[in-house]
Amino acid sequence: MLTTPHGPTLLGFNVIAVGSILAGIAALAVMLAIYAAITVRDPMSKRVKALNERREQLKSGIMTANARKRASIVRRNQTTDSIRSFLESLKVLQDSQVKVVQQRLAQAGIRKKEWAVAVILGRMIGPIVLGGIALIVVYLMNHFPEWGSFKRFAAFAVLVIGGYKGPDLFVSNMVTKRTAAIRKGLPDALDLLVICAEAGLTVDAAFSRVARELGRAYPELGDEFALTAIELSFLTERRQAFENLAYRVDLESVKGVVTTMIQTERYGTPLASALRVLSAEFRNERMMRAEEKAARLPAIMTVPLILFILPTLFIVILGPASCSIADSLGGNGAFGSK
Repeated sequence: MLTTPHGPTLLGFNVIAVGSILAGIAALAVMLAIYAAITVRDPMSKRVKALNERREQLKSGIMTANARKRASIVRRNQTTDSIRSFLESLKVLQDSQVKVVQQRLAQAGIRKKEWAVAVILGRMIGPIVLGGIALIVVYLMNHFPEWGSFKRFAAFAVLVIGGYKGPDLFVSNMVTKRTAAIRKGLPDALDLLVICAEAGLTVDAAFSRVARELGRAYPELGDEFALTAIELSFLTERRQAFENLAYRVDLESVKGVVTTMIQTERYGTPLASALRVLSAEFRNERMMRAEEKAARLPAIMTVPLILFILPTLFIVILGPASCSIADSLGGNGAFGSK
């Protein structure tokens, strides 16, 4: 005797179960939003602590002065060294690949370059783990008996591809968010750099001042400027500090600023006038991006307008008229029957 699934189904899925899961996810998102709103923290406190540790490292030439943290760093290095040796034994680790992942981690705000091998390991293990889960659940356990062969293979392929692309997508998402935050605050930072340069501050002092002033409004930009100020103070080659800034930020505007700073350091050109020109260009670029978004808005709103707003308007406008017509037709029919 065949048993029919309880509740309505759509494409083989129980609508009530899927709705319950989505409602639970929405409730969890609301709780997380409330928690994030009531627990506001200083975004620069953790970054300032990390930058101070970096300053101490550059001063003393050792990794850290804390024995407990030194032990944790040794353990972390042992873990990454084990991962590296494992990947090298499989002949899947390339230096060019590691350098690309290290730069992406730096652009995402992750200072630990040794974790690049963990990302590469995730690319290799993710498809195996998720593909194995798909094989067990879909094929061996036959958890979805109503699915056809195409749907089962599609689920298996999606999990395998997601396992391979998952680490890269996670890092790329972090890079995109960080780059957008830095792009937003760069014109203001350049204006402050112009003021500091005209006031007679040195370049490293100007970067430190800008990082302190913009740390709360733009913590990512403040973090990068503070680290650049530290490297300007302790590195023997000031050019290397600026190149490290361009290496850590995936933004053409920052590369332009770095090129300007290197040229002013090399040729002695006025720093304030060059930064003022760059600031004006970046502000115009930001205004053009805003105008571009505003110009795309009518095209973007077309689909929601057709799907959600127009049907509601038709119901509101034509609903009373159709009810009146139905009542009148019903009344005429009753009158004619008499």
